[in-house]
Amino acid sequence: MLFFMNSSTKGVLFAVFAYALWGILPVYWHILDFAGPLQILGCRINFALGFTALVLGITGNRTWLRLITGKETRFYTIGAGLVISFNWGLYIWAVNTGHTIDASLGYYINPLVAIFLGLVFLKEKLSVLQWSAFGMAFVGVILLAFFSGIFPWIALLLAASFGLYGLFKKKNGGGALESLGAETLAAFPIGLALLLFPPSEFSKALSFSPFQWVLLASAGIVTAIPLLTFARGAKLLPLSTVGFLQFINPTILFFLGIFAFGESFPLKNLWAFGFIWAAVILYCVSLWTKRNGREEAPGVRADS
Repeated sequence: MLFFMNSSTKGVLFAVFAYALWGILPVYWHILDFAGPLQILGCRINFALGFTALVLGITGNRTWLRLITGKETRFYTIGAGLVISFNWGLYIWAVNTGHTIDASLGYYINPLVAIFLGLVFLKEKLSVLQWSAFGMAFVGVILLAFFSGIFPWIALLLAASFGLYGLFKKKNGGGALESLGAETLAAFPIGLALLLFPPSEFSKALSFSPFQWVLLASAGIVTAIPLLTFARGAKLLPLSTVGFLQFINPTILFFLGIFAFGESFPLKNLWAFGFIWAAVILYCVSLWTKRNGREEAPGVRADS
């Protein structure tokens, strides 16, 4: 069926599939709650490395190793591996401890954090709409902290770590699968340590059934597949479309948190989220405006 579709339709399908998979990942992490968050993270790092290395080996692609050995890319690749490991670990912990809505907030504001990082580190210029979006998101975060009495550190750390990840990836210039392979190779010592230490957790892992290990090993596949479909979709679509579609992920997270996982969401928090959603709309409008002006906005990437 894809053969008869035009490139834009194919791109939308690939991108929507990727963002929908990322959106429903919390269900998978809940299935894995027989293991601790750090064990799940260790499996995700190591099995993602194994899966990508297998695919790259079959295709004879060795360029991914240069990302971690090359003088110009080594720092950014290792940095990307470290921050995405932190992001994955915090995300798994958040959704498995009743903070899925906080995680959704993090991925709503992530593009705005990416814009800010582009301003600071890449000397990119912001439009009036992007400054307005950034300001409205800031007001929403402050309101959420005021209403809940707790600073939304989960959301901000997720957004900041993923924003840094996007910055590092922009610098290393690798493809989706090649980058994932190099980044998980850089994080492999962390993944191995999480599985082996402390000894009590390692003993617990030895008691897992074969079926449980299959579920844990599948973490490598569910990490790689949406990345590949997203990369394919992003090549076929304008940035403004990708920027709009990326909010499928946090929207699914938001509704999963409320309706599937039964997390508390006081109605007064709608005021805070209203500012966040307004910021999202302004952000999407700014991308559309930049596209018509033939400017390129800061890179839009997604993963969770």
